[in-house]
Amino acid sequence: MDAYETILVETRGRVGLVRLNRPRAFNALNSQLMRELTNALTALDADPAVGAIVITGNERVFAAGADIREMSTATPVDMLVSGYIDLFDRIRSVTKPIIAAVSGWALGGGFELAMTCDMIIASESAKFGQPEINLGIIPGAGGTQRLTRTVGKYLAMEMVLNDRRLSAEEAARWGLVNRVVPVERYLDEALTLAEQLAARAPLALRIAKEAVNKALETSLTEGLAYERRVFFLLFATEDQKEGMQAFLEKREPAWRGQ
Repeated sequence: MDAYETILVETRGRVGLVRLNRPRAFNALNSQLMRELTNALTALDADPAVGAIVITGNERVFAAGADIREMSTATPVDMLVSGYIDLFDRIRSVTKPIIAAVSGWALGGGFELAMTCDMIIASESAKFGQPEINLGIIPGAGGTQRLTRTVGKYLAMEMVLNDRRLSAEEAARWGLVNRVVPVERYLDEALTLAEQLAARAPLALRIAKEAVNKALETSLTEGLAYERRVFFLLFATEDQKEGMQAFLEKREPAWRGQ
């Protein structure tokens, strides 16, 4: 792995683990951190030895938001040419499953980062919110869109327009997180889930992720047509033959990702 200054990257078996590592700044997402994060995720995505990825912070904070000091004097042109917001799109393009392991604060850009992931495991101390309205701006990295698609118009309006924060349990009730666990277990829970995902058929896992995301972006008719095409496509893979043969022979499949 490359050397990074604002994140820590390691692999545990077939799981890539990325830790946001600006503790003095509450893991504020400055340009350097976002570039390093997207570069690390791109590298893990290209590594055939990695099957799933976990992004986390620390027990006190996942990420408290964007780096306001860096943004405070920016002009519209500065924001456009910096490519900062575009980095969130690069995360969205990662083909392997990404799990956010969230403890403590996930606010603003930190919450948006968590929502770019495919699943969220939250500790009991996790808090979620979009407080940009207090700065005279709005969420700019998907917060108004992903949040509304998950919780609906009315709660999203209150969170975006009036800085309502959600506890971990509230987030679970609204479908924003997969599950809530004690603080001392949240990272282990996310890693266990990632290990389970990494043990699945790689090509089917990738296409399944694409198909579920397609449901958020298209009509039902278009989504069903896409699902059918990629379902048929998987019958051209060696993993489909191996998976079905292993089922018939009552043994564990040996996936090859081909």
